[in-house]
Amino acid sequence: MSTVSYEMAQKAISAALAKAKEIGSPSSIAVIDSGRELVSFARMDGALLASVAISQAKAYTARSLNSATKDVADWVQPGGPLYGLETAHLSVGRALVVFGGGVPITVNGEVVGAVGVAGGSVDQDHEIAAAGAAALGA
Repeated sequence: MSTVSYEMAQKAISAALAKAKEIGSPSSIAVIDSGRELVSFARMDGALLASVAISQAKAYTARSLNSATKDVADWVQPGGPLYGLETAHLSVGRALVVFGGGVPITVNGEVVGAVGVAGGSVDQDHEIAAAGAAALGA
């Protein structure tokens, strides 16, 4: 299975940082590999303290579900087919984050990792994460 290398992660971080600066959103940015482990991380000056853990959880969720976290939000609402999903992983000590800011990294049709971003609005976080993932072909 292919995975995100350190060099790839740095490229994604650079693209995400550029987008965050462009839109004025101090953010934390996490890039994980196919096994859901952290490869690279950046926290911009002024990013919220909570954004460190949330960005990593968004990346973990995007890779776990092979889906952008913004696309999961409707599924987990009361009455939705995955209601309660965000608490399903707590038994293994990992939170799933079910709002925007996590985007899988897809290269040649294969999910090889994910980018997670926190610090701005949900839409800003998604936009920044998508820029990071796009830098690698997603």
